[in-house]
Formats: sequence, C-alpha cells, structure tokens
Amino acid sequence: MIKGKDIIVFSIQPYDIEIGSNCKNIALDFAKDNRVLYVNPPLDRITKIKKRHRPEIQKRIKISNGEASDLVQITNNLWNLYPKDTIESINWIHSHHVFKILNKRNCSILSGNIKSAIDRLGFSDYILFNDSSMFLGQYLKEFLQPKLYTYYVRDFLVKVPYWKKHGAKLEPELIEKVDVVLNNSQVYADYAANYNENSVMVGQGCDVEMFTDSGNHIKAPKEYSNIPGPVVGYVGSLTSLRLDIKLLEFIAHRKPEWSIVLVGPEDEDFKNSALHQLPNVYFLGRKDSQDLPAYIKGFDVAMNPQVVNDITVGNYPRKIDEYLAMGKPIVATYTKAMEMFKEHVYLGDTKQDYLKLIAQGLADNSANKKEQRIAFAKSHSWRNNVKCIYEAIIASTKRQISWN
Repeated sequence: MIKGKDIIVFSIQPYDIEIGSNCKNIALDFAKDNRVLYVNPPLDRITKIKKRHRPEIQKRIKISNGEASDLVQITNNLWNLYPKDTIESINWIHSHHVFKILNKRNCSILSGNIKSAIDRLGFSDYILFNDSSMFLGQYLKEFLQPKLYTYYVRDFLVKVPYWKKHGAKLEPELIEKVDVVLNNSQVYADYAANYNENSVMVGQGCDVEMFTDSGNHIKAPKEYSNIPGPVVGYVGSLTSLRLDIKLLEFIAHRKPEWSIVLVGPEDEDFKNSALHQLPNVYFLGRKDSQDLPAYIKGFDVAMNPQVVNDITVGNYPRKIDEYLAMGKPIVATYTKAMEMFKEHVYLGDTKQDYLKLIAQGLADNSANKKEQRIAFAKSHSWRNNVKCIYEAIIASTKRQISWN
C-alpha cells in the first residue's frame, strides 16, 4: 500500500469527460490515501477554434482568460487542473523530426502549468502516473523530475489512426524512459516488455457497487415494456472500429424471435448500417452512466460482439465486469485478453458460435451461476485494482523510495 504521498495523474481523458474512465476511477482511489492532482489534457489551438461553441471548450476558454480558476477541488484529497495555456495542434505534421521539436515545446508549456499547480498545492517528491499520453508525456520526466514515473497502457493506441503516425515511434521511446509500465491486459504487458523489463499486468477495476443488485432494487427502464423478450443486449459506444456490425446483422436475421438491444452513441457506420431496418433491433441511444445498470437489468443475455483487430485483440472491456456484477450470462468474442473470463463468460470465434452460446446463456442461467459471476466481478473492484498497481510500483522500482 502507498499512503501519504503526492501523486500527479495525467491522462488523455479530461476529468469532466462524459463517458466512464479508468483513469478517473484510479485517481479517486489513489485519493483515499494520498494527495492527487488530476491534470486534464491542455486545449490545442485547432480544437479551440473549431469547437469553441461547445460548453466544455467555452469553460476552458474562460479559464484561459482568467475568468475561472484553473484548479478545482474534487474531493478532500483530489484536485483537477485545467491547463491555462493553449498548445499547438501538430499531429498533422508529416515530418517526425519537426513533430518532435514542436511536441517538446508543447510538453514544456504543459509542464509550466503543472508546476504552477503543484507549487500552489505544496506537492513534493511526487509520483507521476501517465495514462496513455504518449506525446505530451514524452518529456514530463525531464521537465517535472518526479520521484517515480509510471506509464499506464489500457489500449493499443498505436494502431489507432490519430496516434499511429507518430506514436508508433514515440510510445516505445516513452516506455523505455519510465520506471514502470502498468498494463490492464497481458497482451499489453507483453508488448511493453519489449521496451521495458518493468512491465506488469495489473488488471482492471469496475464500479462493482454501482452495478450491485442484490436487493433487486434496480428496475429496467420503461422502454423495455415495448420490447419483446428474450433481450440480447450491448451497452457502450457503437463503433465499427471495435464492434462487428455484420455479426449483429447475422444474429438479428437468423433469430428474429430475439430482440437485439443496443445502448450507446453510434458512429457513422452504425448510423448507416442495415441494422436500422431490422424490426428486432432496437437502438436506445446514449444514456447517462448512472442509468446503465438499469439498462443492463433489462438484458436476458449481455454480449460484447467485438471485431478482432490490432486494436481490440488485447482490449480489456470493462463492460464485461459490469455485466458480471449484475449476474448476467454473457457471450463475447474470444481474444487472448478475454481468456481470464473463460470460466464465467461464453467465448465464441464465429457467427454460429454466437447463436449457439446465446441460446445456451438463455437456457442455463441458474441462481448458482449468477452468484459465481457476481463474486468474480467483486474481485475486480477499483480498490483491488489500485492495490495491484501499488504492488507493481513497489516491486518493480529500483529507486530508494520510502513506501508506507
């Protein structure tokens, strides 16, 4: 356990993001025993211009103009920093050499904002926890001189177009620099181990309490009253980068007696897909995170119909733990990262597997199986996940740090 320390958390996701965020949950748990500064990504110039009418951008512009504080206290031990200075938008630059020069300048600007905040808070001898920011995190060790620098890998971002162009070179360089790499799946741990021997799989957390329904107090939304059962459902962003649209179409065509319920925002591929013309497919749209347990409650079988690609093969989908916490039978696409769930989740490789396994989940949903799923999910609480992070940091670092 690490207690009484100062921790800086820097993420590619801001604290005020609408969707769930691993890093936010980890920061909240860090703050139970330590002082934590959560640093939002700084505003870049193109975003400031093109998206200036959005409320979240307006908020940042006001902070930049000195009309609102850049430092907001979230809990007794947790503060959120909105960097005041705008950085340059440079990802469009083709020359990697030029990109690195300008990226270092952006890092210097960000570091100045962070130093201002930690001086005001009186932070010292701090641990720096970088959540996947391979560009702006590149020189933070040099500029901030943390006592310990950790890099957190929870996605194979170098396969995503935005990060790929420069990240394919920069992420390995950053991994080499840090003291320990923390990974939420073994696939990512193996990848990072190519560049840093201190690469550890720490697993994933889940808001277990939020998805606990032991007293049967969670009620399915009224929308389900017009949806015939059995209901086979998915909760999360509907994006063709991660989900198999053809698989969903196949299931809906082959099993018209099943209702396919999809809860979440759609990308353009989903919006234009033939799924919208199928009578047994229901798109319920984006929902607030606190309402998701109710929508999962309405599922007879939950699913994660992933397409298998470089981005998803190592992915640890937190929705699996959320489904399990509610005791739901689950059918998911087999990947190496999903092997840890094989005792509690039906894993399939083919479209035909999905038909067979969904039918199996509908038929075999005993009280004992529900209890086993819930118990497994409880082992993946954020408290347990952060405990694994602490243990990995302590075991992996060779620095002389006084750990409590």
